[in-house]
Amino acid sequence: MAQDYETPRKIAIIGSGNWGCAIAKIIAKNAERLGHLDSRVMMWVYEEVMEDGRKLTEVMNDTHENVKYLPGYKLPTNLVAESCIEKAVAGANILVFVIPHQFIGGLCEKIVGSVASDCIGVSLIKGLDFDANGLVLISDLISAKLGGMDISVLMGANIASEVAAGCFCESTIGYRNEDHGRLLKTVFDDILFRVGLVDNVRGVEICGALKNVVALGAGFSDGMKLGENCKAAILRIGFDEMRKFIQTRYPEVTDATFFASCGIADLITTAYGGRNHKVAEAYVLAEGRKTMDQLEVEMLNGQKLQGTLTCKEIHIILEREQQVEEYPLFASIYRIAFEGWNPESMIASVGHFKIEEESEFSLPHEAGESSPQKHIKRRLAWKTPGGESPITALPNVYSH
Repeated sequence: MAQDYETPRKIAIIGSGNWGCAIAKIIAKNAERLGHLDSRVMMWVYEEVMEDGRKLTEVMNDTHENVKYLPGYKLPTNLVAESCIEKAVAGANILVFVIPHQFIGGLCEKIVGSVASDCIGVSLIKGLDFDANGLVLISDLISAKLGGMDISVLMGANIASEVAAGCFCESTIGYRNEDHGRLLKTVFDDILFRVGLVDNVRGVEICGALKNVVALGAGFSDGMKLGENCKAAILRIGFDEMRKFIQTRYPEVTDATFFASCGIADLITTAYGGRNHKVAEAYVLAEGRKTMDQLEVEMLNGQKLQGTLTCKEIHIILEREQQVEEYPLFASIYRIAFEGWNPESMIASVGHFKIEEESEFSLPHEAGESSPQKHIKRRLAWKTPGGESPITALPNVYSH
């Protein structure tokens, strides 16, 4: 790869959360050892002031540690933190996007004109967007805002803390341009971080977004203490809805994509160890006393909960296309997260249950709110050929 370039490729990482810093360890290591990559890797950091009054960028460059988002893990000395986005990406040939997707627009406006003319990008952002015409991929959004730049994606079963600790894992790069895909593989591939290539951006990217929605369902199941069999059923149904959603819209996405790290593997690891599962489980255990937004603030140390945002966006698309009922698990997860439905209703939506009764109760509301939030309490009944009987096995998680 080195002989293909007159000068080493400069890399800039946009984002410095726990996942951004974890993957930066691998990128910086590869940049230092591979001749076709510039050994100095820049990282754009959203500036924050620490408790001791020092700026986060100063702490990162002095101690080579992101003490807020990835404490306890040393970062390579050739990784340079920079709070000015224009300086961070100046002359870059490769941009690595690792930020919440709602911040893309403002940053891309500042990036234009600062990067090299042959610059390419890769998105590690797990989310979706939509406009008046429907679904918009984050890679397409970035490309449009950067004048048509070629944007690949990297998705996989990659929990940040485990990647930072050097645990073995796999990931998948989805590309449009094969040469760019092979170049990006050299940026990320490592003996403990094995990267596969798939010549399809859409399938890889949407898998990375939708698995966070299914992980919410797995968290709801664990919060209700329904056991591993039930959780496995939620994952299977969720995987099936993921595949249906993607292949209905993009028939060129083959089944092989779903069995790469970006598909089933990412779904499994997120449903057992990711932030979406953790917060969803806590939401059920809170028994209606806290919202998902409150738990996000309390539990994620400034990180964002991607699943709820993607869930809302998917629901809008399905409503617009009048397909909500064709995706019972996605619909149920949305109703629990945003409409106050009892978590038990998720099992009703995918099993042989129906909602028999309903009543309302109020959540304690925040100061300044005009009225308390209403949540629904429902009783479920088992549908059988011979009639109906109330369910007694499921816990009534909202019993107060």
